[in-house]
Amino acid sequence: MLTDDSINIVDLFAGCGGLTTGFHSFRAPGRDDSPFRTVGAVEHDIAAASTYAANFGAHTGIERIHAGDIEEWDPAVIEDPVDVILGGPPCQGFSLLNKRNLIKDLNDERNVLWREYVRVVRALRPKVFVIENVGRFLDSDEFSLLRGETERPDGLLREYELAEARVLNAADYGVPQTRRRAFVLATRRDVRAAHPSGLGLGYPDPTHAKVVVDRRRARRPVNPAPALPPWESVRSIFAGSPPTTRTTELPARFCAPLGVRLPGSYLTSELHVGRNPEPLSLERYKAIPPGGNRNDLPAELSTKAWLRHKNGSGDVMGRLYIDRPSVTIRTEFFKPEKGRYLHPTAHRPITHLEAARIQGFPDDFRWCGGKSQIARQIGNAVPVGLAAVLAGEVYRYLAEAGAVAVPPRRAAG
Repeated sequence: MLTDDSINIVDLFAGCGGLTTGFHSFRAPGRDDSPFRTVGAVEHDIAAASTYAANFGAHTGIERIHAGDIEEWDPAVIEDPVDVILGGPPCQGFSLLNKRNLIKDLNDERNVLWREYVRVVRALRPKVFVIENVGRFLDSDEFSLLRGETERPDGLLREYELAEARVLNAADYGVPQTRRRAFVLATRRDVRAAHPSGLGLGYPDPTHAKVVVDRRRARRPVNPAPALPPWESVRSIFAGSPPTTRTTELPARFCAPLGVRLPGSYLTSELHVGRNPEPLSLERYKAIPPGGNRNDLPAELSTKAWLRHKNGSGDVMGRLYIDRPSVTIRTEFFKPEKGRYLHPTAHRPITHLEAARIQGFPDDFRWCGGKSQIARQIGNAVPVGLAAVLAGEVYRYLAEAGAVAVPPRRAAG
């Protein structure tokens, strides 16, 4: 139920709901539930949208989850005032913008995703919005255009001011994964003026720090001990999953939370499914030591390309380090030829269960779709832990600006 002190959010390009899960997991002082309430979501992929609906449909309302292209969505269906818009157009939409003035480009069909994102922001006028994208976005002409639309007197987003954009590493915020993504924070100017500091929404301070270890000298730190806890490793993730898998298939069941029949739904805890590797692949897995990669393979198990390029990516056919965060969980994490996705010690790739837990999804999260569809949802998601930290920063800022009601603190005891 929405309350007067709710912070209403809309999630665009929502995927399976990584950002929403993180925002809903945040707990403000004096509350037993999250202050954030989702009042609308848009996602064009039916499997991802169905996963979103399976988890948030009862909260948001199925009718407020648009499973389709964003250009077909009318933001007027959102009757509640919107405080926060989350999400970011896929990078294809940004990269297809040309270098002319954005206003002159609004009729260019190649720019539809960005055009629609701007349209929704202008229609709903959130107090703040958060964009997540690939790191190289910040070096692009498209980001310069975005910034220009907030700075020019006639800009499409002239009501807003951008914070200095940053690339955030999820590992710096307690996520057992070194996932680097660009974030852009924008604050409506009247909200910024109401804040005691006179500043816009800023970025959360890191909660964890990398500790560089000299592995040749009994693992002694070679950098001064940081004041923050060290990065979280994947050790607890793999301690909680069996080293072997019992099946290669998900249970045979179907769901249709949005009226389209799909496999599922499956709890995260049901996603410990393996693969049937070819004999050559299995021999390669067995030949790679802890922390090793393709360069550790004997010639008879390697490939001509790998033997020719010893200086290439060290992550191909690599094992995750048990005492470090994982590499970025991508959409094909189940293929070790795509990166460092072998189990730290077992002779297999990581499973959907392990990838989802590395991304921070709870065991009772429900997934819709086949194995490849679910893998794509997991790999495309914003890590839940990072989203929760961002939620805390958004909440504190809006509370300090007097833009949301803050419940009184409960007496101790």
